[in-house]
Amino acid sequence: MNYRHAYHAGNYADVVKHAILALLIQHMKAKDKAFRVIDTHAGVGSYDLNGPLAAKTGEWKNGIGRLMNSEGKPATPLTRKLAEALAPYFAAIAAANRPGTFETYPGSPWIIRHSLRGIDRMTAVELHPEDYKTLAEAFAGDIQVKAIELDGWLALGSFVPPKERRGLVLIDPPFEQPDEFKTMVEGLEKAYRRWPTGTYALWYPIKDIGAVKNFHKRLFDTGIAKILAAELWIRERATPDRFNGTGLILVNPPWQLDVTIDDLLTGLAPILGETDKAGRRVWWIRGEE
Repeated sequence: MNYRHAYHAGNYADVVKHAILALLIQHMKAKDKAFRVIDTHAGVGSYDLNGPLAAKTGEWKNGIGRLMNSEGKPATPLTRKLAEALAPYFAAIAAANRPGTFETYPGSPWIIRHSLRGIDRMTAVELHPEDYKTLAEAFAGDIQVKAIELDGWLALGSFVPPKERRGLVLIDPPFEQPDEFKTMVEGLEKAYRRWPTGTYALWYPIKDIGAVKNFHKRLFDTGIAKILAAELWIRERATPDRFNGTGLILVNPPWQLDVTIDDLLTGLAPILGETDKAGRRVWWIRGEE
């Protein structure tokens, strides 16, 4: 495994993925019962935007850099609906930085940990040895977090259902393998059979439209109910050699979260878009049956 997320931390895909992740957890906290979040491809936890890896690509400048300035304030005027949808995400970013600064970008483990109540727990799984070491050190001594060095696909089949019987699984693979879409559907089916009441969030890149459509068809064919899809693209999608957009599949999403996500992506598309072909779509691949 060669993927290092530090090169891409804070890019437009992270903005969409992490803003929705923060909203998911916010909705889950509406109920008193404890829950667990399982992050199958966790990374290191947080990223230095001034460090050599992030600076090498500078992808964050066209992602979170379009929303937040170096003082941790909005870099562009936000509509009321967009500001409300981004509030949990922005709160996690603020918590990862010194007051009045924005130098550190929180990855999914940090956003999850910041959002948990005292009764909630997180399992963070990472396969890359060096990244796992950094992740484990970041949460050393934290009784609410368990960091595990393991293949995320193995974790998906082994760690559900959690003892809390309520929670969220974030599946965010690096897409280094050509059959990643197939692996993702198979992994979801296996986990869903063991834990059909869990909430699942599956991230995917939008490059080859044919592959994405086939992925959606595979999801529909599983027969799993309540599958929501949310996509944002920053340019024309019919160029399979480029990373044109980002998508998230939500299984068993909280009630009315689809409306909030639509408000979020409607506001983000013109800010993150690179051309007038930028856009977004939120729809049900399968509704409740």
